[in-house]
Amino acid sequence: MELWVLVTLAAAAVQTLRFMLQKRLKGLGLSTGGATFSRFLFAAPLASIGLAALLLWHDAPFPALSVRFWAFAVAGGLAQIVATFCTVALFSERSFAVGIAFTKTETVQVAVFSALVLGEAVSAPGLAAILTGTLGVLLLSRPPQGWRQGKILNRATLLGIAAGALFGVSAIGYRGATLEIAHPDPLLRATAALAMVTLFQALAMGLWLRLREPGEVTRVARKWQATAPVGVTGVLGSLGWFTAFALQNAAYVRSLGQVELIFSILASALVFREKPGRWEIAGMALLALSIVALVWLA
Repeated sequence: MELWVLVTLAAAAVQTLRFMLQKRLKGLGLSTGGATFSRFLFAAPLASIGLAALLLWHDAPFPALSVRFWAFAVAGGLAQIVATFCTVALFSERSFAVGIAFTKTETVQVAVFSALVLGEAVSAPGLAAILTGTLGVLLLSRPPQGWRQGKILNRATLLGIAAGALFGVSAIGYRGATLEIAHPDPLLRATAALAMVTLFQALAMGLWLRLREPGEVTRVARKWQATAPVGVTGVLGSLGWFTAFALQNAAYVRSLGQVELIFSILASALVFREKPGRWEIAGMALLALSIVALVWLA
């Protein structure tokens, strides 16, 4: 089994744990912004320490970071901030597993972005997989009372699709950032990109909260015993994603990463005691089928 596959599976597992911890933060009196900020507050120094250790190990200088690198890094970092914000907000709309499943439309949207931005053609089987995933999302967005009483484009649907699109943009940005660092070790390239991105994210989110939600940064810091594990699992998961991006095309990485959907279903049932309905199960099954098809057929 190739290294990028193992790294991606590990990243998906750790990210599921991080989302579980982050969901619990909503019960601690933190706002959506505060819960999102906790994701980056502790990740930045940990990633920086990891980079310093790798530079010492390789006896290498700090890598040169071009304007093109920062363009990819900042675009990816901003997209991830807003995507995480949408995901945390989504948790209060539907169950944990369904919330994560909505964000998994990312794979379908990345395929579209690749065609429009990178000029990569989508094959006929790939188009079939995209349509299958779209049907799965429609089933997932079905209101509990049914289509007649509800709206297809409800708040949960829009938040999930937006999160998926933004996570897709961040994946493309991070893949581009790791490719802009000139070093043969993919782990060092991944850690360098991660350190710069998380530092930018922590500063940007801290400034945003100071302006929009005075006192929220202090509340996050005071609840460090609950927020620190979110940062630790966040940086470990991100390091896995960045390393995989340094080794393989982002579309393949994120497609395989959809195994997180299975992890989230298990977490939802075993930890939060949330049982998905038959429509949700059908929708997640179709979405999973589209993911597999994109990996093997597109």
